[in-house]
Amino acid sequence: MRRRDLVPLAVAALLTVGCSAAPTPQPAVSGPPASTGTGPPGPPTAVRIPALGIDTAPIPLGVAPDGTAEVPADYARVGWFAGGGRSAATVLLGHVDSRSGPAVFHRLRDLAAGDRVEVERGGQRAVYAVERVEQVAKDAFPTFAVFGATGEDVVRLVTCAGAFDRGARSYTDNLVVHAVRTG
Repeated sequence: MRRRDLVPLAVAALLTVGCSAAPTPQPAVSGPPASTGTGPPGPPTAVRIPALGIDTAPIPLGVAPDGTAEVPADYARVGWFAGGGRSAATVLLGHVDSRSGPAVFHRLRDLAAGDRVEVERGGQRAVYAVERVEQVAKDAFPTFAVFGATGEDVVRLVTCAGAFDRGARSYTDNLVVHAVRTG
C-alpha cells in the first residue's frame, strides 16, 4: 500500500483512538502528509475558546511508536496534531468525555458561527471565527478537508459525537469545528 493510501487509515486511527474509553490497537500507519508552504509561525502555545471557558496550553500529538495516533492522555487537555506541515490546518483534538464525566471538548457542539477561537504562537495571538460545526460519520471522515494543506490560516477542532458503540468502546461520529482567521 502506498503512503498516500495510508493517510485515511491514520486519521481514522487518530479519531477512533482519540474518542475511545480505552484505546484499541490500530494498524501501523503514517500521519497526514506534511506540507512545505507558509503558514502560522510555530506551534500553538495557548488556545482560548471564550464561549466554552477553555484557556489551555495544547500538547503536541503525533503518531505513537506502535503506529497508533497519539491523543491527550489527560481528558482535560487539548492536543495539537503536530504531524501537519506549515500550510496545513491547525488541528486541535480533545476528548468529549471520559469514564468519570465530561472532558475538555464536552461542549464543543455548542459553538456557533462567529464564535471566537484564539491561538497563540510565538507570543502572537491569532483570532479565528467559527464558520461551521459539522458532525460526520467516522467512516466518512473528511480527512483532507480537516488535515490537508490550505491557502488560508484555519483551525479545526475535533472530538467525538454521535452514539456510543459499547462493543467498539468508541463513538460512531466525529464533530468538526471549522474556523478561519479574522485577526
